[in-house]
Amino acid sequence: MNRRSAGGQPQGGTNLPRVGGYNQAVVLDAIRTRGPVSRVELSPLTGLTPQTVSNVVRRLLDAGLVTETGHAPSSGGKRRTLLSPRADGAYAIGIHLDPDGAMIVVVDLIGTVQASRTVRLTDPGDPAAVVEQTVRAARRLTVRAEIDPARLLGTGIAAPGPIDGRTGEVLSPPNLPDWGDVPLRTMYETATGMPVALDNDATAAAIGERWIGGKARAGSFLFLYMGTGIGAGIVLNNTVLHGDSGNAGEFAHMAVEPGDRVCACGSHSCLGPYVHPSAIIDDLLQRYGQAAAALGITGAADDLHTDWKLLRRAVRGRSPDPSALDVVRTAARRLGQAARGAVSMLDVPLVVLGGEALHGIEHALREEIDLAVNSVTIGRGLRGVAVESSVIGNTVGAVGAASLVLHGNYAPGWGMLTD
Repeated sequence: MNRRSAGGQPQGGTNLPRVGGYNQAVVLDAIRTRGPVSRVELSPLTGLTPQTVSNVVRRLLDAGLVTETGHAPSSGGKRRTLLSPRADGAYAIGIHLDPDGAMIVVVDLIGTVQASRTVRLTDPGDPAAVVEQTVRAARRLTVRAEIDPARLLGTGIAAPGPIDGRTGEVLSPPNLPDWGDVPLRTMYETATGMPVALDNDATAAAIGERWIGGKARAGSFLFLYMGTGIGAGIVLNNTVLHGDSGNAGEFAHMAVEPGDRVCACGSHSCLGPYVHPSAIIDDLLQRYGQAAAALGITGAADDLHTDWKLLRRAVRGRSPDPSALDVVRTAARRLGQAARGAVSMLDVPLVVLGGEALHGIEHALREEIDLAVNSVTIGRGLRGVAVESSVIGNTVGAVGAASLVLHGNYAPGWGMLTD
């Protein structure tokens, strides 16, 4: 049994009849990431015998998860039938919770957003109210998108961490200061009456990137997520790392040169207090007060969303504001410093940038992170490290949340061998 394959190949299957569900996941994953692909090509891709592949493909066709999509060019013999995932084979709801609101999407099997909505939370400090409001909005979305209820697998929740991956609780997240230890997964299961998957927003985004990115995201990568806060998702050889408690990727707590800002954990050397949006705004106000005033940036708690939009606008274009660009690049260099350490430790060939806060400043962050990870990384003599934007875009948190459900049902995982 080939548990891992090199070069980002799909995980190998087993020909033992007792693990048919696992083999179906292996074959479906190969079709998703390599398709359109023929049955003949699936055998070496998955490590399964041609007969096993044929049997599994027949079950996937009967289940409506894959479809035959034409033929490969003739090579002298019978033309091979090509297989692709069937978009309407399954659907999932994704809800991304953020202090500013919630993004809700309905996603099909191949990751296309069928409907979406941004909801301004009326009472973000009350978890029960948040659950009720978002579930109500999600129900309206599924009706609008005319989703077959029989093919709706469940709801995924991407929430600010930390979380307890075993119990499905969100544990006093700094970005939702009025929340305590909230049994969020159970609350959504009760409200929706369907299966619910919960993860922190950065890991959910990485899972979405892996699920939807196909061949371009097969293998290993570090996903840097920037929203109200900053986090990371880690994918190694197509496997998402969660850690023992479900909190792998707490990138905001990477150590950088100590300064005068105190992290919620009590440290002066954590990355987060220097690079999240409100910190960059503070930096602009402290260093360039007059320039900030000229841009209309006040730093008032009620105006942070507007301030961030103004700062991003000042950085974009052919003539960016020098002060705004300077504070963004200062934060980017700190991000690069932390990314360099993470890339060196994980030995990944790719850093992916995503999150709604990146809009307008992504070019500056990408340049500084690229410089950091490729100038002094230990492995630079073996290979370069690519720095790329998310294939999903600004909805990566919500689409990632929906992908938690799709990934949990259809991605090959070793838990399937013991179920």
